[in-house]
Amino acid sequence: MVTNQMMRALVLSGCLLASSIYLAGATNYEQIPIRVPLAELPMQLAPWQGARAEDLDKQVLAVLGVDDYINRVYRAGAGGPLGLYIGYYKSQREGDSMHSPLNCLPGAGWLPVSSGRLAIPIQASAGPAGSGQAVGPSTIEVNRYLVQKSGETMLVLYWYQTHGRVIASEYWGKIYTVLDAIRLNRTDAALVRVIIPVINTDASPEKQAERTGTDFVRAIFPLLSQHLPA
Repeated sequence: MVTNQMMRALVLSGCLLASSIYLAGATNYEQIPIRVPLAELPMQLAPWQGARAEDLDKQVLAVLGVDDYINRVYRAGAGGPLGLYIGYYKSQREGDSMHSPLNCLPGAGWLPVSSGRLAIPIQASAGPAGSGQAVGPSTIEVNRYLVQKSGETMLVLYWYQTHGRVIASEYWGKIYTVLDAIRLNRTDAALVRVIIPVINTDASPEKQAERTGTDFVRAIFPLLSQHLPA
């Protein structure tokens, strides 16, 4: 009979073996498909109007190791600002890897209140030009993270996106990185993070923030395939 401990040991052994193969090919040149720079992601996402947020500090960028990123604020009418950050990595072979908000937000003083997952129904992305086909999942699962700092509460939705996959799990994200390095000779991936203020004057403020975040993710997700190659 296989126990949970034995199963975890087998999974760990498999990961270590795959990691060894991955590292052995670390000098291989990765051929990344052509993609549209993140800066060309539309500012207007009806009913949201975007604006550039403050550029990240050079020291922060050095730590993150991103090859391309956007940091924006979107507003819909008189609603509060919603933050969007996308960080894209061409390769994670040379020590540059995606930084989880689970580490970054507490480091900035935001204390976790609750965490879980949220399923969001989305429209399929447009397929290749002229194909007439739509691609992508009909529902994506993202991380749902509630944080507080100095009396403010924020709802954070985030996921990892790589080669047509949407991944919530930190662990599966690393496993897919290893597997894709072996199978495709690619380790490119992105972190997508949306931050929504929880406004106490709203009725059911947390639920309202979740609805706002869900609507925004549904608006932006079909556009991401042009900027994050499958």
